[in-house]
Amino acid sequence: MREICEVLGFNKSSFYYQPKSDTSEDVLRAEIQQLAAQYPTYGYRRIRALLLRQGYTVGYKRVARLMKEENLSVSVKRVCQTTKSFQGRESWVNRVQTLEISREDQVWVGDITYVRLKRRFVYVAVLMDIFTRMIRGWQVGPHLNTSLTLKPLQEALLESGSPEIHHSDQGAQYLSNAYLSTLKAHGIEISLARRGRPWENGYAERLIRTLKEEEVHLNDYEDITETRERIGHFITQVYHHKRPHSALGYLTPIEFQQQTFS
Repeated sequence: MREICEVLGFNKSSFYYQPKSDTSEDVLRAEIQQLAAQYPTYGYRRIRALLLRQGYTVGYKRVARLMKEENLSVSVKRVCQTTKSFQGRESWVNRVQTLEISREDQVWVGDITYVRLKRRFVYVAVLMDIFTRMIRGWQVGPHLNTSLTLKPLQEALLESGSPEIHHSDQGAQYLSNAYLSTLKAHGIEISLARRGRPWENGYAERLIRTLKEEEVHLNDYEDITETRERIGHFITQVYHHKRPHSALGYLTPIEFQQQTFS
């Protein structure tokens, strides 16, 4: 069966897929309530994607109506900016704005956010491959300094190889001598969003928003150790393996990577 699926270009799991048709509203309500409890920030599109994975045949409008009737519609919280622009001499260019992303490790994007603890803030830096949405590196640290961004970059370069382009905002952490020297030493082109235009780092901004909405805002961390453990679990176990992405055809990053490169 595996050989047949490979010849025809089918996913093996789709061959055995058996849709659950003519599902009653009560059954759908129960499934939606269960999924919404497990993923409280998901809207009707992602809830529908999860239902389809379970074999239910259901449209967007029906899921949206049932979620509205059950008061399960979600609202979006916006993320604050954490990086301060660096007033450098060099003229930086946004190389990603009109670029067609067509391959793995073509562009990595980076960004920083904060997490409020009871008596202090801690900070999170992330690096993501745009094509696969895989998070190449991440770090939770007590200080908003160069080490916060440099350490995950160095680890990602060792584990995943080098991207063609690195894109970020003009935060001082990304324009430090140590960070820029590391990028240049690996032959990586530097791309930056223009000052005062955070939407030009939109891929990373959306990743940060997902992290905040689906993990940070739902928890009350005691200390930096718990913060690091919970965020690490979310990235490696939930974001990569369980969270469907609309940009990936509602596959998880791991599923997309397996289907694309297997």
